[in-house]
Amino acid sequence: MEVNYFNQQTEDTSAFESILNSVFKAIESDKSMQVIFVDNAQVLEINKTFRNVNKPTDVISFPNDEITDDSIGDIFISVEQARLQAKDYGHTIEREIGFLAVHGYLHLIGYDHDTKENETTMFALQEEILNKANLKR
Repeated sequence: MEVNYFNQQTEDTSAFESILNSVFKAIESDKSMQVIFVDNAQVLEINKTFRNVNKPTDVISFPNDEITDDSIGDIFISVEQARLQAKDYGHTIEREIGFLAVHGYLHLIGYDHDTKENETTMFALQEEILNKANLKR
């Protein structure tokens, strides 16, 4: 799968991009997706505008509803929030960025965690993808 990266915050994201390339290289798809790295102020604005939620979040994904487009959608990742969560969860920022990107990707292709059954399925697939990329907890 082709992943296009856009960095809209101050921290260099080239190391994250390299990690995500290894995560998504095993996924065979003719489609592409965009990963946009933002900070908490930017993700707060996105969250307020599109979800009516007045607080920052870690990842937001927007599926592309244009059937003729080669992109499955956009994933916005707050690097600032990912850094805080990595510390809270006791794992690396690389693992957290990988987790958030995979989580967003699975939403783009139709997975959700709205029920316990769906959550179990989605989270098991997340772990499988992350383990294959050696981003273990």
